[in-house]
Amino acid sequence: MIHAVALVVSLLISVSSLACLVSGAAILDLPLPGGLPFGNLLAAAALCGTAAAAVLLAAPGSLLRRLAVAAMVCALAWLPSSLALAGNLALNFSGQLGVAWLFGSMLLQLLVLVLLFLASASALLSKRTRAGAA
Repeated sequence: MIHAVALVVSLLISVSSLACLVSGAAILDLPLPGGLPFGNLLAAAALCGTAAAAVLLAAPGSLLRRLAVAAMVCALAWLPSSLALAGNLALNFSGQLGVAWLFGSMLLQLLVLVLLFLASASALLSKRTRAGAA
């Protein structure tokens, strides 16, 4: 039961964060205490929520679970490492560093989404196999 609640919460965090980001909501520019724009926090929350869902869906001990955990660690490190690379809270980049950061961020997002898809498919197949065996 707790597992299902954690999965629903992580997916809600991811979907609601992405909805705010895609809609261009006015709250994205609001500064948090310390000056970090709320949109940057939402981007990190979307990434972490998606990665957490992949971890929760992947079978314990499987290669997929290990990959999902590695992606979760990368997702958790995305905002602090981005802030360190940018040298500012707004994540303003320029030149080759900006291109590399954008490519890396997009690659991480794609990895997390692919892992979520694979973990979902694996969980559904596992459930179907158990139901067929019973």
